Amino acid sequence: MINKQKLVNPENLPVIEWQGVRVVTTETLAAGYGTTPIRIQQNYIRNEDRFVEGKHFFKISGDELKSFRLSFSESVNKHTTSLVLWTERGAARMSKIVDTDEAWLFFEKMEQAYFRKATPSSNTIPDFDDPIAAAEAWIEAKKSERLALGYAERQARYISKLESHLADGITPVQFCKQLNGVNTRQINAFLEERNWLYDDRPEAMYPRWRVKAYARDQYLTERSGQVEQENGEMREIFKPLLKKKGAAWLYRHYLNGELPMKKTWDGQFTHNTELANLLQESK
Repeated sequence: MINKQKLVNPENLPVIEWQGVRVVTTETLAAGYGTTPIRIQQNYIRNEDRFVEGKHFFKISGDELKSFRLSFSESVNKHTTSLVLWTERGAARMSKIVDTDEAWLFFEKMEQAYFRKATPSSNTIPDFDDPIAAAEAWIEAKKSERLALGYAERQARYISKLESHLADGITPVQFCKQLNGVNTRQINAFLEERNWLYDDRPEAMYPRWRVKAYARDQYLTERSGQVEQENGEMREIFKPLLKKKGAAWLYRHYLNGELPMKKTWDGQFTHNTELANLLQESK
């Protein structure tokens, strides 16, 4: 069944918040993932043990639904008796289950344009006839200016350090070995779940990881070569290498605690010494 719902743009989604968390409706996920609301519901039912209420979704009904409908009437069908609202983590998990390029791409865009988008600050104009209010406004403006300049400088330094890591080519596993607590043995399998890698020799004893079309030239590139085996024959090898956007994605998910971590992890997020110091400065 082809989805004939109105196409949605992640950058123009109406902001919906529940219990202080930004959420989306099942209809929005269906339209963005190229499927139907019923399929989303069926996917949830079949994988119910993978979703935790309050973490991946909220289910509201009764008085809560009435209260929600008052604020977001356009997002609720008048015949609806209960409503599921998906958090960022829930939307991410559902995109894995749908498992299409369309779903992956839509979630990536929605992650940046909707879930992570900063709420604009209030631009209340101070009373310049009041000397105290005018002075406070001037102080706040200067403080914001210094913070903005400091952030831009730190960001530039971070990007410079990141580029130095990637200059000679570095695999996701090598990059994650610099991150405290990451279980690097599970990184390639984690990226396989995210539609970045695939094993092109599943019948072999050891996987041979290749870059999938979804991630190629966006997050990863691939280097091929040949090695001589003990019997003298040449064997073709492939090495997935991170691009800057891919490294930034991994690092962001590391700081969010979303990479596979060791059981012995001490809870501290670090990189190499210089980047760890840079992070300390940004707090």
